[in-house]
Amino acid sequence: MDSTLPVYSVAAAPEALALRAGPPASVRAALLAARWRTLDLADDFRAALGDAYPGIGYAPEFNPPLWELGHVAWFQEWWIGRNPQRARGAACEPDPARKPSLLPQADAWYDSSRVAHRTRWTLPLPDAEATRGYLERTLAQTLALLDELPPDAHDDALYFFRLVALHEAMHAEAAAYMAEGLGIALRESGAAPQLAADAELDLPAQRFRIGSEAGAGFAFDNELQPRDVAIEPLRIDAQAVSWARFLPFVEGGGYENPAWWSDAGRDWLAHQPLRHPAHLRAAGTGWQQRRGGRWLPLNPLDAAVHLNAHEAEAWCRWAGRRLPTEAEWECAALTLPGFAWGRVWEWTSSPFEPYPGFTPHPYRDYSAPWFGTRRVLRGACHATSAALAHARYRNFFEPHRRDIFAGFRSCRAAGG
Repeated sequence: MDSTLPVYSVAAAPEALALRAGPPASVRAALLAARWRTLDLADDFRAALGDAYPGIGYAPEFNPPLWELGHVAWFQEWWIGRNPQRARGAACEPDPARKPSLLPQADAWYDSSRVAHRTRWTLPLPDAEATRGYLERTLAQTLALLDELPPDAHDDALYFFRLVALHEAMHAEAAAYMAEGLGIALRESGAAPQLAADAELDLPAQRFRIGSEAGAGFAFDNELQPRDVAIEPLRIDAQAVSWARFLPFVEGGGYENPAWWSDAGRDWLAHQPLRHPAHLRAAGTGWQQRRGGRWLPLNPLDAAVHLNAHEAEAWCRWAGRRLPTEAEWECAALTLPGFAWGRVWEWTSSPFEPYPGFTPHPYRDYSAPWFGTRRVLRGACHATSAALAHARYRNFFEPHRRDIFAGFRSCRAAGG
């Protein structure tokens, strides 16, 4: 499978639009595509890790690969096969009485709301073959229930089928992050599209409605409650910042100069042994980038990646620029021809907070527990499933994370 995304200058990938608002046939295609990718990634991990596959060493950013597979199957069964209120969609109760699992003890192993993260490394999980069997049975159950729906099934009836497809896509992307961290080469890995010449776009002053409208297909709970916001005129990068733009900051001592860093950035930097971006090393007169366990020459036209929010903000101060807010990013993505996204996730200056009037959906742990502790990223990256690539999608991570495929774009005041 080739996971390289095209560069988007539209509201979403066609696959994302089809999944969010399409008929059952489109949802079925998305479920199958997600599963094919899950199994391909599992094969790559098992080939690379051999007998160590079930239990890699503990890392706070990861889950054990075998646990991930079982959790994907469990989540699908929990919200569809075992959920007597699935037809109610977002109006479903968060924890109705459920049927037993197809796999005894599944709740004790795979419920991420109740099984502590550290505990997942010591669970007596089923082996790889039994886990694949669980994946097969839960998917067959899901597809059978989906196929019972009429071709014109309404959004409520499709809500949980869409949710589990997107959930599996998120876990596939997390597996790609894990593979990079472990030095595992994936068959799907491909270089992200190179950047064209640097350019800026003018975003005029306007009132812009940020967020997704209820009743227009699937939306995550944190996207809903749209509201009008005032956008001040600005000039924004047409694409993510490239290594050609970022490396002069590194080579000019930007990591040693505290003036460019926020208080949080200085605190983070004080605990870093290396004063340069992650997955990079100096090599002779140039730089190399680590990809799939190999050190390769760095292409300066690639988007700068594996940068956290502190590094993005420091570069912006050095360059006399700033990160866009998520409202500015969304407005530019939806209104400016030539605004290209999809190479890397892009940090914004916005903390991950609920929109006014936020109402949680039945999967309570998706958004609410993370408000105020994460930073919003927008866009997509080369490891993002096309079904997730939507301009209104709000990704969110802790601002110190460097393992994700994240970079940024910058902006400045109009006329500045």
